[in-house]
Amino acid sequence: MRKANVYRNGKLVGVLTQFSVNEYEFRYDDNWFVNSDLPPVSLTMPKNSQVYKSEYLFPFFFNMLSEGVNRQLQTRQLKIDEKDYFGLLLGTAKTDTIGAITISEIKE
Repeated sequence: MRKANVYRNGKLVGVLTQFSVNEYEFRYDDNWFVNSDLPPVSLTMPKNSQVYKSEYLFPFFFNMLSEGVNRQLQTRQLKIDEKDYFGLLLGTAKTDTIGAITISEIKE
């Protein structure tokens, strides 16, 4: 199992968890979920549910990954399997992302 905190502009939105290759969960942080002034992490995961489950990495997070040659370079440099999307997300989305969302691994 691997976990990561999900931040929006440096504020904790929730926790993304990979239980297995085909079992993922995103859980909104309690404080983020109850505050109606704060937006959802994405339009595909509105704040009408605190927990989302999926058999694959949620499209919103998958779309944060590089494609093509850039992904190949990142996987070689980071020594991560090209199909390990969660690992790539942990390795590449900590500080340098296009949008307001960043990902930080939770080490237990």
